[in-house]
Amino acid sequence: MTHGFGPVAAPDAQVRGAAEQRQTQLTKPAGSLGRLEELGNWIAACQGVCPPKQFERARVVVFAGDHGVAEHGVSAYPSEVTAQMVANFLAGGAAVNALAAVAGATVRVADISVDGDTDPTVSQHKVRRSSGSIDREDALTQEEVAAALAAGRAIADEEVDAGADLLVAGDMGIGNTTPATVLVATLTNTEPVAAVGRGTGVDDAGWIRKVAAIRDGMRRARPVAADPVELLRVAAGADFAAMVGFLAQAATRRTPVLLDGVVVTAAALVAEDLAAGAKAWWLPAHRSTEPAHDLALKHLRLQPLLDLSMRLGEGSGALTALPLLRAAVATLSEMSTFADAGVSTADEATVDLVK
Repeated sequence: MTHGFGPVAAPDAQVRGAAEQRQTQLTKPAGSLGRLEELGNWIAACQGVCPPKQFERARVVVFAGDHGVAEHGVSAYPSEVTAQMVANFLAGGAAVNALAAVAGATVRVADISVDGDTDPTVSQHKVRRSSGSIDREDALTQEEVAAALAAGRAIADEEVDAGADLLVAGDMGIGNTTPATVLVATLTNTEPVAAVGRGTGVDDAGWIRKVAAIRDGMRRARPVAADPVELLRVAAGADFAAMVGFLAQAATRRTPVLLDGVVVTAAALVAEDLAAGAKAWWLPAHRSTEPAHDLALKHLRLQPLLDLSMRLGEGSGALTALPLLRAAVATLSEMSTFADAGVSTADEATVDLVK
């Protein structure tokens, strides 16, 4: 079952070529802006226009959900923090709020499976309270995984229809790095001890418990690894399924997405399996300290922009990188060409020397 997703068309190659050509005409040595040039070309291809337009409605969606496995000592924080942080997001007091203000983005929170009551403005797409403990039971029923995928798809449509020209996927959920690591280690065929990180900062005993939970979760995940929807149902959770639907639908709607840390990138692994080619519309913002994040990035063959030892989630790494994308758009669209500025090119200097 694809749940309506199929192969995704790539960004416009002809426009990318025009952007590459324009880069050679701007008042700078060829290639001198390094990866900023590649980013500008990618944005132009995604927008289907050269020069590209500056982002006018960059939008963060933080997917919130709890996980039963958190009750078994795999996190340094109790599960009730998830609902408390949702309230903090709404009050504007979290890192994602501060970084969004600096980066010129706005924040939306979606309660998909928080184990508690949240403000009605964020719970329209709620699927259930907490997902099952994946080390010993399925995360979701078939009906719930379908509902979560549909929720993520609907949220992407809502944001694109409202004018979003860049999306950021963020996450909030105590214990969510455990299912993220199960997904990544299963899909990359990696042993648990090589993929497990410290998450929210567990001590050695907590790390050992986390390794055991991930080992047990992987044992349950491996038989369904080839089926993205079953994998989400058995070994992930409602928030992950919603992120998968969101990422796949954003690509289907030809809207670029900045990926955040290990949780979002784990969902991206599954979304690429569900909607082949979707990754062409995603850009990983940073490399977190979680070992599974690097494994997932390498599997997707995506190169992150930043490496700042961040591991917060929420969309914080993506928002930190967003100004780089704005700089890439500005240089490609606002710089003068050699002809417009009356500046001699390297070719003209060579001609003068020959004369």
